[in-house]
Amino acid sequence: MEEKVLIIIPAYNEEESILSTYSTILEYNKTHTRQLTTIVINDGSTDSTENILVKNKIPHIKLIHNLGIGGAVQTGYKYAYEHGYDIAIQFDGDGQHDIHFVDDLVDPIVNKRANMTIGSRFVEGSTSEFKSTKARQMGIQMISGFIKIFTNVKLYDVTSGFRAIDRTLIREFSMNYPTEYPEPISTTNVLKHGKKVVEVPVKMNERQGGVSSIHSWKNAYYMINVLMSIINIGIWRD
Repeated sequence: MEEKVLIIIPAYNEEESILSTYSTILEYNKTHTRQLTTIVINDGSTDSTENILVKNKIPHIKLIHNLGIGGAVQTGYKYAYEHGYDIAIQFDGDGQHDIHFVDDLVDPIVNKRANMTIGSRFVEGSTSEFKSTKARQMGIQMISGFIKIFTNVKLYDVTSGFRAIDRTLIREFSMNYPTEYPEPISTTNVLKHGKKVVEVPVKMNERQGGVSSIHSWKNAYYMINVLMSIINIGIWRD
């Protein structure tokens, strides 16, 4: 029996790219046996995102207030759990993620080799030319090192939002998901609970529009807090 797969797209002010992103998923479904269902989480957008979603009949949940990436994605996981999906994939609405790598993310979960897969720009086999700025790459390497210290697992693209999880983690994330720094913190929690995480080489693109949720002036604050959160998990979960 084919697994039920849900694409969760958190969207905050993505009027420039949300329609084209959704269109790539429709095109995927035309040429693949595995059919993907999509739910967009409109995270309190103040631009024309909601109008575009309604006009084009794109399945979505409208949040009245902006919850941030963690709250928006958890809303998607709640939807996935309540509707009986076997696999949920986090997928950016800004055009950075390539739908053609979905099968690569899903297969290790289907084959019981992973509970979570992460689309990575930094592992062997990745054809991604877009790898973010040098400063952010240094930050990613630092977070990766801290996760390795406390979990004994080396991951490389620890802030990647292109991720897939199985039914057990859908249930867990629907009830408990970090509101801040969700990707590295949730991954650390998953590893500390003995679950298997596998990185998969993918290609990523630069944003088609909108603004990143991590602004340059916040980078130092972001780094300090995410590293402290990882240390806290490492200490209290041992």
